[in-house]
Parts: sequence; C-alpha cells; structure tokens
Amino acid sequence: MSTPTSVRPLRVAIVGAGPAGIYAADILAKTDLDVSIDLIERLPAPFGLVRYGVAPDHPRIKAIILALHKVLEKGEVRLLADVDFGRDLDLSDLRRLYDAVIFATGSIKDAPLDIPGVDLPGCYGAADFVSWYDGHPDVPRTWPLTAKQVAVFGVGNVALDVARVLSRHADDMLHTDIPDNVYQGLKVNPVTDVHIFGRRGPAQVKFSPLELRELGQVPGVDVVVYPEDYEFDEGSMAAIEASNQTKQVVKTLTDWALIDPATQTASRRIHLHLLHSPVEVVAGDDGRVMAVRTERTALQGDGSVAGTGEFHEWPVQAVYRAVGYFGSALPGVPFDERAGVIPNREGRVLDASGQHIPGLYTTGWIKRGPVGLIGHTKSDAAETIRHLVEDVTGVATDISAGAAGSAVAGNRDGGRTATAPDPSAVTDLLTKRGVTYLQWPDFERLEAHEIALGEAVGRERIKVVSREEMLTIANPHP
Repeated sequence: MSTPTSVRPLRVAIVGAGPAGIYAADILAKTDLDVSIDLIERLPAPFGLVRYGVAPDHPRIKAIILALHKVLEKGEVRLLADVDFGRDLDLSDLRRLYDAVIFATGSIKDAPLDIPGVDLPGCYGAADFVSWYDGHPDVPRTWPLTAKQVAVFGVGNVALDVARVLSRHADDMLHTDIPDNVYQGLKVNPVTDVHIFGRRGPAQVKFSPLELRELGQVPGVDVVVYPEDYEFDEGSMAAIEASNQTKQVVKTLTDWALIDPATQTASRRIHLHLLHSPVEVVAGDDGRVMAVRTERTALQGDGSVAGTGEFHEWPVQAVYRAVGYFGSALPGVPFDERAGVIPNREGRVLDASGQHIPGLYTTGWIKRGPVGLIGHTKSDAAETIRHLVEDVTGVATDISAGAAGSAVAGNRDGGRTATAPDPSAVTDLLTKRGVTYLQWPDFERLEAHEIALGEAVGRERIKVVSREEMLTIANPHP
C-alpha cells in the first residue's frame, strides 16, 4: 500500500474585509477543510460598511463590529489591510498566490437617478454624505451644509439615516464615535426642514420598523406626515397581512398621521411625503438647486403606482439621492454594468458565456446587489462557501451560516492551483513593491488609540479620519 503524500492547505484570498468578507472567512475556517485564509482590504481598517456606512447614532447596529472583531482576533484569518486590489495586487497575482479568490467588495457608489437637474450644484449622493459623516479616509473633511430646506429622495434606511443626521442637533451626537470635523460641520448646520419623498404608499416603503421608530425619538426634531399620503389599495392590504415588518411600519406611520400639528413646535422638522414621485430638480438664477418638482401618484390596486398629472414644487436648497447603492467593476473581473454586480451563479463567478471561472467566487452586495440585512449576508456567504468547498472536495456539503458541515470526504487535494502558495509569498511581494500593509495587531493599535481619544473626553471612542494619521498610529509593514 502506498503512503499518501501530504497535502498543503488550500490558500484562499477574500478581497474585502467588510461583514460579507469576514463572515465568509469565518464560515470557511469552520469547515474541516485544511485552509489558509487572507483578508485583503483596501482601507486601513476592516469592517466595511459597518464602520463606514452606518450612522454614528446607531450603536445597536455598530455592535455588529464586536462579532466581526471576535472572528479576526482569533487569528485563524490573516488581515492584510491598506492593500488595494487592482493597484497593489492584480488578478494575475492572486491567481499565482492563491488557489481560490472570493470577491466581497460590496457596493459603495450611489445608484443613478435619471431625472432633469440631478447633477446641479447642491445635489448630492447619499453614499458620499454617509462616507463624510462616518469619517471615511478617502473623502474630503468638509461638507457644504448651507441649506435650510433639504430634499431626500428614497424610502429606505439610508434615507432615514441621511434625514436624521441632517436634522439632528450636533450636541446630541457627542455620545457617539462621530469625528470632530463632522461634529464641527453639523454644529453650524442651518437646516430647519428635511423632506423625504417616496413614490409609492405607506405599505411599500422599505424602512425597517426599529429605524423608523427611532426617527420619531430624535430630540428637538418633529416628524411631520400628511394624511392625504396614506392610501391603501388591495395590494397594500395584502402586503400588510403578509409581513409583520410591513404591519409595524404602517402602524408607526399611521400613528404619526394622527398627531395634532399644533403640538409640533420643534426647531427642526422631518417631513415624510408619500405618493410623490420626484420628476425634476429645479435650478435657481444662480444655477444651483432651488426646488424639487414631484408628481402626485395613485395606487393601482396591486401596490404599484401611476402618475396623476398633478405636480407640486417644494422649495429646497439641497437634494440627497438615497435610491440605493451600486457596485463597482474590479480590474480583470467580469462585471454586469446594468445590475452593478459580478455575474455569478450562487457565488460562483461566471464568464461571458455563463460558465464558472474555476477558483473565482463572490459574496455580499457585489454578488446579489445592495439588498438585505446582516442575516442575509451570513446566509449569502454560507452559500458561496458551500460551493467553494464542493468544488475543492468533489462532494456536496451542508454548510449554513450558523454551523459548517464536513468537508472531509472527496478529493482533498483538489483545486490547489497556486504556483506560489506559501503565505509569505504575498507579503514578500508587497514588500518588494514598496506597499505598506496593516495586519490585525496594527489595527488593534489604531483601535486602542481611538478608544483613548474618546475616554479623554468621556466618550466611548473618537474615530481617526485621516489615512495618513491612521497609518502612523498603526505602524504598518514594511
């Protein structure tokens, strides 16, 4: 009987260290597959949209970082941060260094909105504003907060975040990790009214119940709704009956509709306008935003709407588009320009003919589009890892977001195609190219510094914003 030869660990790179990438790494590490995993992240800090896409006054959601933190601190997955795919390493590099690559780069751009005037000065993408108030290192330190009346297009949680941050008094944010430059900007914000516009009715909005209720609990801010916007057709009633979440959202909205306007005396107001479809951003004599024009819509019986030909004009000096996020193409990787995702079949990356490209996978928003919450991200990652393990072992596996199945059976040495699989090969290459990179202990130094900044003024943390300062504090390699 011949003696079996030893098989090296499967080398896997995950590009993107947000929730999708970290969950995929954790699920893969929990399989019985002998695997060595690197998380490659272009920013100096991990955690993606949880760090740079969730409003500072959402500590409950930011607590997700604690779970992600535990994954990385175990040491089973190596973090290589401040390494930009497409600049510092390309696809040919990763093909040589790793047996499999999982793209988890998310969606960070604003989806387009094709109406006249949308490119006027004073019209902004919500994603850019979110990046500013979350202290993203690659955006300007200032934001033009000069408008007294503001319009927000969209009826999802990002629209709520934008409206809430714009209207909230800056001092009420000091208990959060808000960067000082953001606090100073919001401190002088002259806004009095923020108008949120949605083209459909109350049963079709995409707000989460908790986030919507929180909108009504902001100190010094009234939520103003309009009874004429609260219509329900057969499709709306069916949606309410079918979803407890929809039922809770509708209840919150209708409760607000019963509030006596005479009791709403706050200095700032958030107006919710439903059944209003934005059709134009109107320019003033100075060429900047002066107003938005909407068309009244009517429910059609199935939850859809149609225009009525009745138009309204609302004076505003700034517009924020919160109609969704959109993915970005990656060099050398197939991309669907229409959908903003990497074309895939359940996480297996597909070429132009619809065939799986061996060794390439994807997960998260760049896989399925910018929909779903953290629970979806976990199950989505489990699906991708299930197929990766199946491709390597030759056997189907039962992998879920909560517990990984066995990958013992099958062809254990399958899929090992890297020609330079040693874990030191990638760090040697980065060093040779003069690329600095951060590992987990480096980020822990940055994190300790942010916590110390907060403790000095009685806060939990103050986020460091400048990339240069982040790198100096973290002391990257080489």
